[in-house]
Amino acid sequence: MTNTVALGTRAVGDGEPALIVAELGINHNGDIELCRQLITASAEAGCEVVKFQKRTVDVVYTPEELARPRENPFGPTNGDLKRGLEFGPDEYEQIDNIASSLGVAWTASCWDEASVDFLEQYHPPFYKIASACLTDDSLLRYHRTTERPIVLSTGMSSIEQIDHAVELLDTENLVLMQCTSTYPTHPDELNLRAIVTLAERYGVPVGFSAHDASLATSVAAVALGACVIERHVTLDRNLWGSDQIASIEPDELAQLVVDIREVEQALGDGTKRVFESEIPVRGKLRRVG
Repeated sequence: MTNTVALGTRAVGDGEPALIVAELGINHNGDIELCRQLITASAEAGCEVVKFQKRTVDVVYTPEELARPRENPFGPTNGDLKRGLEFGPDEYEQIDNIASSLGVAWTASCWDEASVDFLEQYHPPFYKIASACLTDDSLLRYHRTTERPIVLSTGMSSIEQIDHAVELLDTENLVLMQCTSTYPTHPDELNLRAIVTLAERYGVPVGFSAHDASLATSVAAVALGACVIERHVTLDRNLWGSDQIASIEPDELAQLVVDIREVEQALGDGTKRVFESEIPVRGKLRRVG
């Protein structure tokens, strides 16, 4: 990692603690009260940012995709599902008020230009661009017109595709996220060492967007230099919804925050020294010198 980026009031990168983002996404199941509980649980666990997903359904999906049969709580088609999960102005006004009252920032992954326009009114600290949108040049350029920092996930993307996206976005105020777009991700496909590879290749801070079941891997990512940790959060993995199984529950999130902060403290500065606490032990145990 070679520099820092200000994500709102929070710097990430060299010498800064990892920013822990609770990805609430669509785990609210279209229910603002469930959403309130998710934001509250995330704040209580120690997360500084909660994140959602914003789509203009009729733009992001084709009529054929929306008409596809798919049984769900909102109706018999995929369109019923997508519209049922999509919050509108009233819900986002409530989200803004809830987050503000709890002292956490919030943002969203915008899947189309109109969603960026919508979110701008709330002055998000940064925009998260989903892995699925990494190859959408026009959407990337549109995000840049806001002049806000960008956090870009790199799941299901080749190094050549990432090269192109970074060239288009420029490296100023850019954070990349190592990510594997499988839900849940098997450990042997997490490729955490890519955090170092991306940081060295592009000279920007790099984080980790996790879809696996383990807490240990996110802690390991911080030890490798990850500046942002993003975890999907649910109140209960047994709830209905496609992302619940790849999410962690509030008690796990709270433990993750504790573990990350402990590991950050343990990493130290890399300078080998004798600590004051070792001197009495040295006097007792060392025979020579």
